[in-house]
Amino acid sequence: MSRQQQQSQGVVLTGYHSNAELLPKTGPSCASAQDHEPPVPSRRTGHYTVQQNQSAQHGDRSGPSTINSATKATSTDPPTVLAHPRSQPSCSPKPGSSPRHSPNSRSRPRPPCQRCNSQDSLDELEMDDYWKEVENITRSGGEAGRGEGGGEGEIQEEEQQKIPEEGEQEEAWLTEAGLARLFDDSLAADQDQEEDNAVFLSTLTRSQVAAVERRVTSLQQTLLRRRNRQHVPDVRDIFRHPEKDEEPSKPKEGNENGQQDVTSAAEAETELNVEVAFSEQALTYRDNQQRLKVTTSPNSPDDKLPNFKLLRDKTGQTRIGDLSPLDMKKVRRLVLVESTALFDTAGIDLKAHKAVKVKTKESGLFGVPLATLLDQDQRRAAGTKVPFILQRLISHIEEEGLDTEGLLRIPGAAIRVKSLCQELESLFHDGAFQWEQLKQHDAASLLKLLIRELPHPLLTVKYLNAFIAVNKLPTKKQQLQALNLLVLLLPEANRDTLKALVEFFQRVIDHQGKNKMTLNNVSVVMAPNIFMFKGFRSKVTEQQEFSMATSTANIVRLLIRYQNLLWTIPKFIMTQVRHQNMESHRKQNKERAVRKLLKKITTDKPSDKAVPEESSQGFIRVQAPQFSKVSMAVQLTGELQAADVLTRFLSQDSSVAVKPEELCLYEIGGNIKERCLDGETYMKDLFQLNPTAEWVIRAAQR
Repeated sequence: MSRQQQQSQGVVLTGYHSNAELLPKTGPSCASAQDHEPPVPSRRTGHYTVQQNQSAQHGDRSGPSTINSATKATSTDPPTVLAHPRSQPSCSPKPGSSPRHSPNSRSRPRPPCQRCNSQDSLDELEMDDYWKEVENITRSGGEAGRGEGGGEGEIQEEEQQKIPEEGEQEEAWLTEAGLARLFDDSLAADQDQEEDNAVFLSTLTRSQVAAVERRVTSLQQTLLRRRNRQHVPDVRDIFRHPEKDEEPSKPKEGNENGQQDVTSAAEAETELNVEVAFSEQALTYRDNQQRLKVTTSPNSPDDKLPNFKLLRDKTGQTRIGDLSPLDMKKVRRLVLVESTALFDTAGIDLKAHKAVKVKTKESGLFGVPLATLLDQDQRRAAGTKVPFILQRLISHIEEEGLDTEGLLRIPGAAIRVKSLCQELESLFHDGAFQWEQLKQHDAASLLKLLIRELPHPLLTVKYLNAFIAVNKLPTKKQQLQALNLLVLLLPEANRDTLKALVEFFQRVIDHQGKNKMTLNNVSVVMAPNIFMFKGFRSKVTEQQEFSMATSTANIVRLLIRYQNLLWTIPKFIMTQVRHQNMESHRKQNKERAVRKLLKKITTDKPSDKAVPEESSQGFIRVQAPQFSKVSMAVQLTGELQAADVLTRFLSQDSSVAVKPEELCLYEIGGNIKERCLDGETYMKDLFQLNPTAEWVIRAAQR
């Protein structure tokens, strides 16, 4: 076979060989000895065995065919967190590097392979950038965290990861979901909380109910063994299985989108159904796979990134930040249950970790908790959502231009970065730092340093393993759905900061013609900076580390590629929130009616808010306090959108103090607390969904 033919077919990884210990071969090795390059210093723990991908011509004779072979080798292990070998701020690079990534270590000869031209998959040479980045991180941090002292007040006190005790994980999960009363009768009875839980449980889908039942049952068994004398609620008293005619609505028979054929056309696979719970779609997919006896081979490549798009919702797309805090609290509870149910359908048992206790700096920039950074900045500018130092580093890199070749990949000079780090610590908040002296690669190195120096990871200790476990879901669609839910679970500060980062990464990728930084290049370089952090130590084998390298790079790749979808709230979650609000209103109205009867009031006002007369005639009344015309009756037509309503007010009053792009039409009351409307929301459709809402134009409070 010619060299050109080999290049067109690409290569596949069939094994990973450690420098410390030669692992058993998992497939035939690549080429012959005469094709091997001379031994070269290795930048990682070992080398790969590759072979030309000739499966199309030779059937099943080849060995494992993708990078996922390494993942498969460790799939039985619980998700493990990467940690780099240091535990104090590395503004002061120190000599020495980890033996695992020592630049002086030598590996076995590595067969030559060609870089794949497609950006849909992570090839071996791109992963080499990952290990170079790990080496740079290790060199900058050295072995200081393993026993050497550091600056006063900056030493991180690490605590070994603890294995959760029996039942502890289920108890923590139910408590986080606000369902602690389901397993602990000793908690003080709160009538409002009891009613809230009843309303919450009444809106769950069958897969969500199953997720709660599974954890209640597991914890119930644990508590019965632990405390035989104490009464524990029986799960059968909590849930009543629906009758056949009460089964929740299911997608049509077929795949995740309801198509009839599991192997439907590619264009159909790009559509994301957000009206049906993701876990319900996953159950349908799993049932169809089992019914048709279709198995997803772990060796089949699944690196393609489809052009996913949301099915258009005429009632408007809801983005994070569009809802009131009260409704977001409901969203979070539902998302926690839904994400667990989704992982349950694939048999993935997530082992959440507790945040370890670390002694952190109370001020400064590097090695400071994200919450502390924001607290410092919010005292200077209320409403700040992303740390000033991160914003300033990003803006400086963009001001210098994003065409610099190797941006984010090529590290800055270690000595210079150390000096700049110290200068920023002392001069940044005074405005005395000389930004003109900051070179492009040095600024990028400082940005990466800031991220990985956070005492706890940006994706949080609690959910980091869940992010990594996303790769175990059987389809790219389910992986995307799981990431959507996990992003919603992140604390607001972490979510907003992550969003600022992935938006910046996309802008870097947009200049790939000049800077040579494609989606895959940026992903493999940034993955160790996001997933490796200090203050948390985890012993990982070399094979686990290799497996996690590809997994974490893939997660960063998905976060960047689908960021416009991941920061949205699925419609089925919004529907459940609306149902909860309606049930709560109904209960409140009943109580109000009872109180009126007790007071012997003969005539009661309508319990529900009456629909305004204008609305019954096809009009809505829009309030606009900032405008000279503070209200306007707007006729509802089939084509009227929220953006059209804003345009009508702006056309009559151009002197409004608020910038037009900062204005938003809000849906307030009825079955929602408060929601900033997407400009493409069709007002007539939304009015039919929430006829008692009020409509107000004001500055967006995102």
